Amino acid sequence: MQTNIVIGLGYGDEGKGLTTDYLCRQYARTLIVRFSGGHQAGHTVVTPEGQRHVFSSIGSGALYGAPTYWSRFCTFYPIAFRNEYAALAEQYGLRPQVYVDALAPVTTPYEVFLNRKRERINAHGSCGVGFGATLERQESPYRLFVQDLAYPFVLEKRLQAIRQYYWELTGEDPLTEAMALQLEQFKLAAAEALSCITIVREKEFIPELTGRGFDQLLFEGSQGILLDMDHGFFPHVTRCNTVSKNALQLIETYRLPRPEIYYISRAYQTRHGNGYLSNTNLPLELIENPQETNQYNEWQGHQRRSVLDIDLLHYALEADANYCGRVEKRLVLTCLDQLPGALPYTRNGAYQWTDDALEIGRILRFAADKVLLSYSECGAEIRAGAEAVPI
Repeated sequence: MQTNIVIGLGYGDEGKGLTTDYLCRQYARTLIVRFSGGHQAGHTVVTPEGQRHVFSSIGSGALYGAPTYWSRFCTFYPIAFRNEYAALAEQYGLRPQVYVDALAPVTTPYEVFLNRKRERINAHGSCGVGFGATLERQESPYRLFVQDLAYPFVLEKRLQAIRQYYWELTGEDPLTEAMALQLEQFKLAAAEALSCITIVREKEFIPELTGRGFDQLLFEGSQGILLDMDHGFFPHVTRCNTVSKNALQLIETYRLPRPEIYYISRAYQTRHGNGYLSNTNLPLELIENPQETNQYNEWQGHQRRSVLDIDLLHYALEADANYCGRVEKRLVLTCLDQLPGALPYTRNGAYQWTDDALEIGRILRFAADKVLLSYSECGAEIRAGAEAVPI
């Protein structure tokens, strides 16, 4: 059984869904393991047949039939899950198998409201779906886990306590008339979600994986290393570890096969939300993608783009090396089809360009056979470095 990890090297939106879909197609039976982030992720998959879906609450291999294990490191929002599950059923007739860890933290409408209220003041670039607020609350005694959803009386008591928590935190009773309606929708969504998922316990589920016939365990990351809570640029970071740390903790604890890591970067930098983005003063010409997933929204604003920064890629790789050590690694460069000419980049502050995308891999110390190149949104069309064509 092969173990692979997919991680973004930037601020998210690098092509993790694309790469996950590609890797699913290389194996007969894959289990997707979500190990960071949660329902705030947005991983786009496009199939050769034209199917397109942005995955948030389900692993990005679902269009290829891969089940998902939603680990305790990921937030679970019943409303978002129900909506995505229903969309897959309606559009593609899919009802993916989703295993959710009993100890996965649950997002409620309270966190969504607080997240958006804070974002209007702080403008940190949040997605506005309550992810960070959920993990903040989970650090207090007012926790809510997926296993609690199966017991209505437990859920009711937990929600009452969470109301009190936010009342004390903000000085205002959060249970407005509008919130009461949202909580009713939340409870309905929780009941519907329970009929679509299998709740499992990590200590029982993972040790049994080797006997379930999977030939690939694919750990799908979220966002990017430059948003990691420990290695990003505070305060514009996410409230979780986006490096390989969580994945390797599971792999090492349960003695799973030694992994190979796929590091993903677009052929240019992108950031959706406020915060540091280098090279914005340099010219960057791109062919617009009419299917770009990251459009303007109230919380993150417009997607920003700039010239690729080799030094930041080096930094991200070095940050992750603290956790992964000397495992096998690959580099995936995406969105090469958006370059009208040579690939521009900066290195040691100097503006340069190359007609050979593999040059980026060489600078980052990846051999040609360890580089994958993507010239489209379709994961099935990713090329190995040996098959590279001039830009």
